[in-house]
Amino acid sequence: MPPRSPLPQRHGLDAAWVCTPEWAKHPLWKTMGAWLDERLSEFVDVAGFLVRGRFVYESGTAVGGHDPYRPYTFVWFHRDLAEESVVPGLIHVIYRDERIVVIDKPAFLSSIPRGRHVVQSVVVRLRAELQLPELSPLHRLDRVTSGVLVLATERRWRGAYQSMFQRREVAKTYRALAPLLPGLELPVTVRNHLTTRRGRLQAEVLPGASPNAESLIELESVIDDQGSYRLTPRTGRTHQLRLHMLGLGIPISDDPLYPIVQDVALDDFTRPLQLLANEVRFTDPIDGGVRQFVSVRTLPLRSEIS
Repeated sequence: MPPRSPLPQRHGLDAAWVCTPEWAKHPLWKTMGAWLDERLSEFVDVAGFLVRGRFVYESGTAVGGHDPYRPYTFVWFHRDLAEESVVPGLIHVIYRDERIVVIDKPAFLSSIPRGRHVVQSVVVRLRAELQLPELSPLHRLDRVTSGVLVLATERRWRGAYQSMFQRREVAKTYRALAPLLPGLELPVTVRNHLTTRRGRLQAEVLPGASPNAESLIELESVIDDQGSYRLTPRTGRTHQLRLHMLGLGIPISDDPLYPIVQDVALDDFTRPLQLLANEVRFTDPIDGGVRQFVSVRTLPLRSEIS
């Protein structure tokens, strides 16, 4: 692990860091600039960063391009961020105390900074808005899924709450809109083995393998000629509910990945996936209190473009 960063967060993001090799009998680089150029030129304008003093040592001193190469030396910097379209919709803060923040996430907003969704993520936006530089999510919620997300305010609280999620001590309820299928007997519990492959957007069912995913599917009502379903996942695999609904012949409405991958622009916020993380329930691992948080959103989910 690196020492504490000498650079403050920017846009709610920690500075990136790199470290020279701890030992090299015959170093290939005479200067720190030469090493940085080889290490980072594919990703940043190394020469420009050096001129503007954007690489710094642990002391906070700017790295000079002609500084002699030094083994096991940490260097910090902030990357330039690409332009991102602002994701519409409010992040409703449902609950906040010293240890956790519970929010209701709009569709299309990434939970964590990742890939092409950095500033437009829950973590980055709320770290700045709530002045909580260590804020981090305790569980996953797909970018296109709306609803309840629980976050830890500081690193010191993260372990206790995250372990609770890992031990499946958290009850989650989702609601979804999907077609009505005559003859489908519900409620039904779906169990199968789900897997993901690098480079593929869709998760897959692995026939014959031992089940690693389980969901209870129930029909609650009819809304605009579609079924309103109550979904209770008992595991938390990638795209689990979306695949389990698809497997029953009732794919969730406005799903950009299932049954087929659709070519949807990153700034197209017109058709939110009709899947809502509606409720989260657990016993607080710190004080033993019973916690229950419910989304302020309801089905059908509408575009939040103003």
